[in-house]
Amino acid sequence: MLIGDISAATGVDRQTIRFYERQGLLPEPRRAPNGYRAYDEATIDRLRFIRAAQGAGLTLADIAEVLSLRDGGQAPCSHMSVVLEQKLAEVRSRHQELAVLAAELEHLIETGRSLDPAECRPTDICRIISFK
Repeated sequence: MLIGDISAATGVDRQTIRFYERQGLLPEPRRAPNGYRAYDEATIDRLRFIRAAQGAGLTLADIAEVLSLRDGGQAPCSHMSVVLEQKLAEVRSRHQELAVLAAELEHLIETGRSLDPAECRPTDICRIISFK
């Protein structure tokens, strides 16, 4: 299959497929006599895995580790479980950070509602956000 066929089958654009090749996420395809990349069916599954893993929040580095294990003949399930647990911990931590930020934004909005713009001095940038 040519790169256009792989792109159509997976919804991954050609530039992204080439990028994944350069990053080592996809094996170097064989070349047809005309120099075109010639892919096999396994590329489709690999691209679908990469996209699904990205959807689960994995980075390309995370994905590369999993693919390397698989390519080395190991089942990556244990490694993947650890990576997913780490991702969940990161998401939970980020969720807490966002909750704190949301509370701060709510406070600033309330502050803004109580201020009279007519009382702003020319030297004030914006009194809603206090930096003094």
